[in-house]
Amino acid sequence: MSGEPTSGAEPSSGAPSGGGEGGEGLKLGAPAQTTGDGGTGVLEITPDTVVFAKTGSGETAENGVFAVVTMRDKATTAVAVDEPAPISGGGWKWMAPDGEMVDTQVGNAFNVVMDKYNNADPVQPDAWQWRAQVFDLTPAQAKGGTLIYIDGENKAHRWQMPSTDSGPHVAEVKKQLEP
Repeated sequence: MSGEPTSGAEPSSGAPSGGGEGGEGLKLGAPAQTTGDGGTGVLEITPDTVVFAKTGSGETAENGVFAVVTMRDKATTAVAVDEPAPISGGGWKWMAPDGEMVDTQVGNAFNVVMDKYNNADPVQPDAWQWRAQVFDLTPAQAKGGTLIYIDGENKAHRWQMPSTDSGPHVAEVKKQLEP
């Protein structure tokens, strides 16, 4: 995969599953309408940039490569909405090309923090915020894959991930990863 620009990515047809469980998935830059934590509200999530790096925030990837994915979360209903926590079975996973699932708690991923993309508060109605997820992957796991988000109704939303730095914020993310 060549890391094509995301400006031409078509949004989904509005199906809440954003590619759905078992679906082929969306491309980087395409939004998905998701249900918030506890089944409350609608959160439109748009992963827009992926950066692969051996180090980030002064940390070294324990498994070889950090995959840093930034996303824009927007509340589209009249209530504040948040992403489910991993402890509830929701949240983010990286599915490697061989099907192995990796979560954000593996290796040194949890220690990588970027100021602009470090928002974790519920998103207020009609507002949005930048967030990021970091995965500590082996080089084989970082050769593309599928970004999976499990929402507040346990529905899987999938985005196909390129194997090279891609998206409109690559330079900014790389700068934020510097120690």
